[in-house]
Amino acid sequence: MISTPRNAGLRLATGALALAALSPDLAPAQEAGSPAPSARAAAPYDLTGNWVSVVTEDWRWRMMTPPRGDYASVPLTAAAREVAEAWNPDADLVQGNACRPYGAGGIMRVPGRLQITWADDETLRVDTDAGTQTRLFHFGAFTPAAEPTWQGNSVAEWEMVGATRGRPPTGGSLKVVTTGARMGYVRWNGVPYSEDALITEYFDRHAAFGQEWFTVTTVIEDPVYFTQPFIVSSHFRKEADDSRWNPMPCTTDPPIAERIESSE
Repeated sequence: MISTPRNAGLRLATGALALAALSPDLAPAQEAGSPAPSARAAAPYDLTGNWVSVVTEDWRWRMMTPPRGDYASVPLTAAAREVAEAWNPDADLVQGNACRPYGAGGIMRVPGRLQITWADDETLRVDTDAGTQTRLFHFGAFTPAAEPTWQGNSVAEWEMVGATRGRPPTGGSLKVVTTGARMGYVRWNGVPYSEDALITEYFDRHAAFGQEWFTVTTVIEDPVYFTQPFIVSSHFRKEADDSRWNPMPCTTDPPIAERIESSE
């Protein structure tokens, strides 16, 4: 789905969900001369826990494999169309590329569950049961992978809002910028993004229908395969525990078990 870039100051609101903002706890003000708080301590809200994707839009692209040639709403270059037309899921399996739909540019669109924890005070960890992927969001210094990986190298920061002179911020977003990801798919039918892609995500927590949610807005800028930024948003609902956690290997079709769960 194409929309106005976020740097124009707009939030995406796609699909049937109208999610009201949940006011987060205020981050404590930093006293002069005191060390800066860790990313964990500075968090304007808590993203940890168990979450399930709720698919209310783009059903035909997320919950099933669309036919070859269904590239609607994706701003593909001629080179990208050639790659998509040559898509061969059997070849992906043989070549060890079954995880292409589960890379950093597509994993948040895959129906399934997430477990979010702090790996340490400066690193947020996101595990997916679909494809059994692990993403690490680094707020502090880290050593990036020398070669491209499915999840790439992710640099994170809290974007605070509502601060005024003498008053702390009243909220914020988690911004994650990922580079160094292997070539992957934004759709199951081989619609690609390249290793040159810049993947920027904004995670925002909400409340709706008496439940906790977060929405992740994904912006992919790719000089090789996109003529303009490709922008989508995906919704996740918090679950009470991990009783439905069901790690599954990468497949070349949407995971059937997770498809059923996420359609509730």
